[in-house]
Amino acid sequence: MPRAMDGHVRRLLNRVSIALAAVATAALLQLFRHSFSSCLAGGGGPSTYASLSLAPFPRTSCDAASRRVVDPDLRLARFRVSPRWSRRGAALSAAAFAPLRRLRLLGDSSRVLCVAAGAGQAVDAIHAAGVGDVTGVDLVDFPPLVRRADAHNLPFFDGAFDVVLSDDPGAVTGALFPSRFAAEVERTVRRGGAIVIALDRRFGFSTVARLFRKSRVVEVCEQVLARVGLMLYGWEYSDMVRICTSSTNTKDVKQ
Repeated sequence: MPRAMDGHVRRLLNRVSIALAAVATAALLQLFRHSFSSCLAGGGGPSTYASLSLAPFPRTSCDAASRRVVDPDLRLARFRVSPRWSRRGAALSAAAFAPLRRLRLLGDSSRVLCVAAGAGQAVDAIHAAGVGDVTGVDLVDFPPLVRRADAHNLPFFDGAFDVVLSDDPGAVTGALFPSRFAAEVERTVRRGGAIVIALDRRFGFSTVARLFRKSRVVEVCEQVLARVGLMLYGWEYSDMVRICTSSTNTKDVKQ
């Protein structure tokens, strides 16, 4: 009787093992089939992004494998031959770099920080002007010219730069905490250094100027950057800085 019972138990266990193996095999085949079909459903080949930070987070291994990043140097070379890129660089040179050199606030050995640098037009323009030590930061990295950093908490020592510049008209007024943005800019520029900020002309300059408590306005001018009118203001940290305001109507801008 015990032997018959043991044989019955063994047969039962064998059947259970076979059933579990069949279920596991079916589940594995279904998983492979779903993964393969999801890869085919994407269609159109792999997606290309400017950087991995701009690409959506992958939900499957197919999504991860299909993400391709454009070569940074190739992308920069394409930007440099565009008319808009060239116009922006020329406008920045006339509006900011030339006056800063005239005031002896910018030299080839100066350390420059570009905040809210976007694709890095200002960084490239400053390099072209002969300045070697230029750092560009923005919330989204854009290699090779711009690295990721929060303007409300810049990862640099106090007084690390001779010039802090932003050619984005919404950098200050569009900041989550404008007063914190201004305080960080003043913290990272050396005493006697320059700050150049682009501002929308529709916003009151006096309101923005009050954010920079340790600086005084040195110079104001109007300029067109990429078909957007800019007024350039300047203060000196505890003695100097420059800033810019913009208008969407280029006819209102003095040439």
